[in-house]
Amino acid sequence: MFIDKAKITVKAGDGGSGCVAFRREKYVPKGGPSGGDGGRGGDIFVRADCHLRTLLDFKYQTRYKASRGQHGQGDNKTGKEGKDLVIRLPLGTVLRDASTGEVLADLTEDRQSEMIARGGRGGRGNARFATPTDRAPRTWEPGGVGEEKEVELELKLIADVGLVGLPNSGKSTLLSRLSHAKPKIADYPFTTLQPNLGIVKVAEGKSFVLADIPGIIEGAHVGRGLGLQFLRHIERTRVLAFLLDCSSENLQKDYEVLLGEIQSYGHDLINKQRMYIINKIDLLTDWDTPAIADLSPRDILSISAVRGDNLELLKIKLFELLSSNH
Repeated sequence: MFIDKAKITVKAGDGGSGCVAFRREKYVPKGGPSGGDGGRGGDIFVRADCHLRTLLDFKYQTRYKASRGQHGQGDNKTGKEGKDLVIRLPLGTVLRDASTGEVLADLTEDRQSEMIARGGRGGRGNARFATPTDRAPRTWEPGGVGEEKEVELELKLIADVGLVGLPNSGKSTLLSRLSHAKPKIADYPFTTLQPNLGIVKVAEGKSFVLADIPGIIEGAHVGRGLGLQFLRHIERTRVLAFLLDCSSENLQKDYEVLLGEIQSYGHDLINKQRMYIINKIDLLTDWDTPAIADLSPRDILSISAVRGDNLELLKIKLFELLSSNH
């Protein structure tokens, strides 16, 4: 099950309280103050882990709490600090404070670590309050309260190229032919119900990550179909690959629908580099690249994901486009 949104509550550890204690020492009034400070409460960190792919775990465990600091002790002993808590999250996760909308962390690199809740400070013991006029203070401080937040998690997959197409245009088949990914493939619309990632190897030392998202239909940017739910996963891509079905009754309209939905969704998707691919040429006996308004024929690559026509050329062209888009 692919889960790309979740909400959790995090509570950093409270600080330990200071201690009131006195030494039993001859010639020292009341033995002298010897109460130690409390320990600091544990902080809460998040860390990106490239081996995680979903937020599913956070649907079942929604509360995370770091340990509190120990109280101070006599003989000027400081309490032990609370242990920090590290929450591992998939690469590409954005964390926001649910009450303010503030972005707490944006995990874009593997093993990137960010603190999202600070533990409470330790309270001071009575030894800290001794003065020449008050040599036996009974004053102490309670530990500080650790931060508690409700945090929204949103996963945006990180890929180099995002496949964009109408339902049943052959995106999953293409992904499976270009990489070792095994997405579900069938001859009916909306086969893909969750984003899929694959690593495409172009040559030795040259590769890129390709993402296939569920098919987009007209009105996806306002909630129709599955497109709106997963369009966020191509926000981070550097190149968009528009996949069109040559057997469509109106190729021009298909192109305009995709372009319109990308533009309406916003988030600067319309300004990303784009490549246009026409798939399923194996279904035609007499193939000529159709004209699409606003596009030059040299901007369009005709392929057959099933038969393998021009797939190696497609890899090279996508890699070249990525290389020019640094």
